Amino acid sequence: MQIRCFLIAILTLFIVQLHAQSQWKLKNDKILTPWATQVNPNLPLPEYPRPQLVRNNWQNLNGLWEYAIVPKNETPTKYDGKILVPFAVESALSGVQKTVGKDSVLWYKNEITISSALRGKQVLLNFGAVDWQTEVFINGKSVGTHEGGFDPFSFNITSALKKGATQEIKIRVWDPTDDGPQPRGKQVKKPHGIWYTPVTGIWQTVWLEAVPESYIVATKQTPDIDAHTITVSGTFSATQPTDKFKVEVVEGNQVIAENTSATADAIVLKLNNEKLWSPTSPFLYDLRISLIRNNKTIDQVTSYFAMRKISVGTDAKGIKRMLLNNQFLFQFGPLDQGWWPDGLYTPPTEEAMKFDIDELKKMGFNMIRKHIKVESARYYNYCDKAGMLLWQDMPSGDLGNGWNPNPGTINNETDKNRTSESEGYYKKEWNAIMDALHNFPSIVVWVPFNEAWGQFKTVEITEWTMKKDPSRLVNSASGGNFFNTGHFTDIHSYPQPAMPRPDLFGKTSILVLGEYGGLGLPVEGNTWQQKNNWGYQSFKTADELFAKYDLFTTRLTELIPLGLSAAVYTQTTDVEVEVNGLITYDRKVIKVPSAIFKSNAKVFNPALVQMK
Repeated sequence: MQIRCFLIAILTLFIVQLHAQSQWKLKNDKILTPWATQVNPNLPLPEYPRPQLVRNNWQNLNGLWEYAIVPKNETPTKYDGKILVPFAVESALSGVQKTVGKDSVLWYKNEITISSALRGKQVLLNFGAVDWQTEVFINGKSVGTHEGGFDPFSFNITSALKKGATQEIKIRVWDPTDDGPQPRGKQVKKPHGIWYTPVTGIWQTVWLEAVPESYIVATKQTPDIDAHTITVSGTFSATQPTDKFKVEVVEGNQVIAENTSATADAIVLKLNNEKLWSPTSPFLYDLRISLIRNNKTIDQVTSYFAMRKISVGTDAKGIKRMLLNNQFLFQFGPLDQGWWPDGLYTPPTEEAMKFDIDELKKMGFNMIRKHIKVESARYYNYCDKAGMLLWQDMPSGDLGNGWNPNPGTINNETDKNRTSESEGYYKKEWNAIMDALHNFPSIVVWVPFNEAWGQFKTVEITEWTMKKDPSRLVNSASGGNFFNTGHFTDIHSYPQPAMPRPDLFGKTSILVLGEYGGLGLPVEGNTWQQKNNWGYQSFKTADELFAKYDLFTTRLTELIPLGLSAAVYTQTTDVEVEVNGLITYDRKVIKVPSAIFKSNAKVFNPALVQMK
């Protein structure tokens, strides 16, 4: 009997999977990663999506939804077919691969069955990210709108739910891409060169979560290794005046520090003999945070933190240096676009996401500059675990001002005059991104602007960023335009390495090389298109490329003693027609030999820099 039931269950699962496959087909007119065929259309990206605020009672809504593309002011009378959420409609993995554009809107529809564990509680509908303007309807009732393509958001949908388990969700998304002033990163309606395919609609996990009437909305944790403390504050919903919250620091299975306070207060916990987080020792402490009423826990979440510090110091020559945990550490890593040939913004699987980070660690890098894109919370969580330092860019938008790449030639006219609407979109989303990413210890540098792309009110934005998060450093404008603000002077130099002049800038700012390299090697059979691929300098063999790469690394060892604190090599992977990656766009070929690790190791020689 048991064998019969088991066989029936296996047959049922097979039929369900077969049905899903018949409704969705991977588009494979271009290159794909090895993980594309491993995507399960019944439940892609099944992992819990918010590792910094964990609840057990949740339901993943990724999978096949209905979609329709209609003129902007219309609603669909019928749907065009199935789309695989959370892959953007332009991507191969969506099964659609269609462009939407500013004159049309994308609609999603899904009939869901709410898990019995969620019923009778407050139900939140959570989105990791949707690009760009979103309105959500539950059973025909609008429950909220959101503008922003890179930040997570939630709606309490409890009042819109009807009796029974089955509920209807409809989502309307409008995204003008480069026809609008909103932050959009490297997306353009006509991809070319360093500008890539549009990403419209849902591109991170969609999920339901059950919470009590009063619950923990968010937490903020900030370490101070000099004071040996971790400070935790919370945001709560529907609390009562006498409610309290409790914070417990957990190491292994042991609570090593705890305290309770009013919900309006921050809790400061002292740690003894704390373990510091670094690329070579990425130790993480667990957190348990509880909302308490009348001595009873009414809501509880788990989180984590690391004891680490990023700061500015001075070396023996009086040059400013970037410090990690009060020690100089040269930060060296690639520019990382975070694009995928099959998923665009979205990696096909968790394993695929981890692959890039793991390979960079194997190559000896200790840092990634996340370029003009924000990743999922799971990406930053994995960097925390792996010990990978991150510089986080703000996705650009509303381009058009001139670029002056020469530090020392400061000119207020190089700021762009953006409209109040455009400025508002930038400020709102940068604020939301910083809030969403604050708790990830791997992030050590904020980068508000890159190469004058939409750069405006530089001093105001930089000073605001520094004030909002004094626990990190701020690189106001990677590659310029340059103003006397922030912690860095950051130049871009292609292809060979260079650095800002120490005699002019080294006494007042950290000197970094924000981009260099761009050595190109198209690998036949692994390129986005057959010809007309592009790199800053092209080679015919991997050996030729590596020889130049090694020459550049040797040059870095000459610049570091002069005052260079960090360097960013372009780039992790090829992206569309760009072929200057260390790895091909489909992640099937690592272009450079294993000797790159030996080459990279040269820059971490402690003898290169003498500190005070």
